Amino acid sequence: MEFKIDTKPTYSVITPVNTAIDANMTAALSDKCQELAKSGSTNYIIDLQHCTEADNTSFDDLVQMHENCYNNSQSLVFTGVQGSVLKQLQDAELDTVLNIAPKMIEAVDIVSMEILERDLFDESE
Repeated sequence: MEFKIDTKPTYSVITPVNTAIDANMTAALSDKCQELAKSGSTNYIIDLQHCTEADNTSFDDLVQMHENCYNNSQSLVFTGVQGSVLKQLQDAELDTVLNIAPKMIEAVDIVSMEILERDLFDESE
């Protein structure tokens, strides 16, 4: 599975090159996030701009990735979700479960706010 990776100081952008979201892609995405975590990157923006179709059975994997990240005090935001894929996510009622931002700048804002929230909660404990 091929990805374009852009590493920033507080997050990494992972852009799948494939056009279909399927079980192979979600497994590779999960592996890539784990690999990046080992090198110190703990917040991820998945840019799905090239993905024009999705296998509904892969959505459970996306939810699992989301839960794993948040259970480990990490952020995961999806952006660039194409209309047909977004419709499938909405039909499966996952658009309210996953962090989906319409534009990259909004995805960056979500990650930044979540980092700030975690820092504030850590200070108060």
